[in-house]
Amino acid sequence: MMRALFAGVSGLRNHQVRMDVIGNNIANVNTVAFKSSRVTFAESFNQLLQGATRPPANSGGRNPTQIGNGMNIASIDTEFTQGTIQSTGVKTDVAISGDAFFVTKGNGKTLYTRAGNFQFDANGRLVAPSNGYVVQGINADALGNFSSSSAVTDIDLTLNRKSPARATQALSLAGNLNLNQRITATAPAPVSEPHQMSITVYDTAGQAHNLVMTFKQVFAAGPPALPNNTWTFSMNSPTATIKGLDNAAVPATNPLDADQGLVTFNASGQMTDFNNGSVNLSAEPVRIRVSPTSGGTPFDITLNPGSVNDINGLSQFANPSNGVFTAQDGYTSGDLQDMSIDSTGVVTGFYTNGVSRPVAQMSLASFNNPTALLRRGDNMFEPSANSGVPVLGFAGTSQTSTITASALESSNVDLSEQFTEMITAQRGFQASARVITTADEMLTELVNLKR
Repeated sequence: MMRALFAGVSGLRNHQVRMDVIGNNIANVNTVAFKSSRVTFAESFNQLLQGATRPPANSGGRNPTQIGNGMNIASIDTEFTQGTIQSTGVKTDVAISGDAFFVTKGNGKTLYTRAGNFQFDANGRLVAPSNGYVVQGINADALGNFSSSSAVTDIDLTLNRKSPARATQALSLAGNLNLNQRITATAPAPVSEPHQMSITVYDTAGQAHNLVMTFKQVFAAGPPALPNNTWTFSMNSPTATIKGLDNAAVPATNPLDADQGLVTFNASGQMTDFNNGSVNLSAEPVRIRVSPTSGGTPFDITLNPGSVNDINGLSQFANPSNGVFTAQDGYTSGDLQDMSIDSTGVVTGFYTNGVSRPVAQMSLASFNNPTALLRRGDNMFEPSANSGVPVLGFAGTSQTSTITASALESSNVDLSEQFTEMITAQRGFQASARVITTADEMLTELVNLKR
């Protein structure tokens, strides 16, 4: 009789625990990246009243006679199924597709989370807002490069608040030089109207210099004044001295401010040569050295007028001159003004000088047995003895998980399932209570046998 009471009590107690878990799941239905839990039951030990017997020669055997003593909780498991990813539009929000975790660190402890509602603190570190733990990853150098030996540490944008200046290294030229350029003087020799084009270049300190390139048409000797498909060019700047470089081994001693450069075309208007007047460079672009007259250090620039025997760079046709500089690769220093995060967790910074480059990359961790992780509140988890050690990596490379920026993972709680579980838990609790009531009535009858 007492066994029924104890079995009923175990049912009451453990169904109450199940209701506690269901209540916690429902309460966290809107918690970012919350992972629901489930309770599984197992019968407790059984009392053996009579053992089994082997079948004798002329009859069958007998099964064991056992009676149970109620039930116990077998496990309370965390269900790491994927939650729905919802767009938020917040640049620092990130969601994981896969089974990995973000890595955070604070107070000398490393915790792991699926909740990517991160923010920047006053020191420029990416942190979890619930407890201030700093998101872990690797930081890029000043040029946006990640070192293979970079250690996982705090993601800190103060290390990349500024983008350093870059000296101009290449200039591209394109456009037409008019075959019939207007002649402005005929004596003592024909002189054509020059064609000028300018561009701003930058030295190693980020200081801007206006560079002017002047083309003048060359005419054949003697009347009439006919162009010979050759142009001279000179280069100057009000804040720098410009000299030509024949090659890397020859010092820059040939000034380019007195029509020292030459460019020639064939009868079809295609460029055939482009040089600095002292050495025929043919298909190779001219290199110049720009020496600022105040501050900064000299820097070399390669002039790229396009390919020879082609018209995609400089050309000479009977059309108005429209040659221009089409591109230069230098820039001044800039301040970080915006950022974005891609699917591999790379944080890209956008600077006021127009430069964009990687500044950091988020680290991800995975576990052999994530269901064994310990919950530590604030959507955080900690490894346990049975979870396995965290395996660190990065999305898209060593981790198969990917990251969605400007989005958050929602809770994986299924309300329809939880309410169904609530009904079954309630009925189990009621049935266990009825067992206790019935056993009590039977004991009352037993006590009333003696009056």
